[in-house]
Amino acid sequence: MNKKNFSYAVATMLLAVCAFGCKGQNEPEQGAKSKFSVSETQQVEFAKGNLQYQPSTRTWRFAENQWDIVGEDNKNISDTYTGWIDLFGFGTGDAPTKVSQSTADYVTFTDWGVNKISNGGNKANVWRTLTSDEWEYLFHGRKNADKLFGLGKVNNVYGCVILPDSWKLPAGLEFTPSTTKGLAWNGHVYQNPNGGNFSHNTYSLDQWQQMEKAGAVFLPSCGFRVGTKLGDIGYFGHYHSSTGKYGTHIVSLYFCAIYTAPKNYYDNFYANGVRLVK
Repeated sequence: MNKKNFSYAVATMLLAVCAFGCKGQNEPEQGAKSKFSVSETQQVEFAKGNLQYQPSTRTWRFAENQWDIVGEDNKNISDTYTGWIDLFGFGTGDAPTKVSQSTADYVTFTDWGVNKISNGGNKANVWRTLTSDEWEYLFHGRKNADKLFGLGKVNNVYGCVILPDSWKLPAGLEFTPSTTKGLAWNGHVYQNPNGGNFSHNTYSLDQWQQMEKAGAVFLPSCGFRVGTKLGDIGYFGHYHSSTGKYGTHIVSLYFCAIYTAPKNYYDNFYANGVRLVK
């Protein structure tokens, strides 16, 4: 075999190896490709799961499944903890293990997306956190918004299903919107929350895989943390926005069994879940 043919053969073998082995091992997962409008001019893609952090190795990752939550193990938060956490104080992209309950310690906001996320491209500044106005537009502003979200249960986990702008329901499945609006301050509802609950949409693992393939996003009921104390794990969803206002209060997405509130107000030391977009 001459030099030219040998080089061609080697290149062909390398391409074949990568075709079967490289993609799954070396190509980082980028999250769902479906598009969601968060303003009149901008669409985003959601990460494949909630953000997680391992303090002992300073490693960031997205949860493997959309319904995954760390849950009670968040109480073990410390700089040397070898497990994973997924509840973070406001703007703690540079200090994810902060447990202070002083409002003065959460005045500035550092987005978690400034970090390299191991299965999200492994590059800094790829992902970001939605603003409160963007959460509001996603739920109540975009075209057909009232038909594109619903409370439900996926693989026995309570949460909220959000559908992309262009949505086609998989054959044989059903979806029921949960359109009740709510506005709350530290859990006190200021608009009457009549309507939806987690029984609106129940999907087995196989059924959810079809929904996910069609572009649906699921936010699990991750609960919250104050200091090292936890609340609402598995029953309520608390998700950060990048918006802090009203003095020491922040604006978060909140949902429970009876309503969804894209603009919910809490003290800034409340640690919530984070679902990033790009």
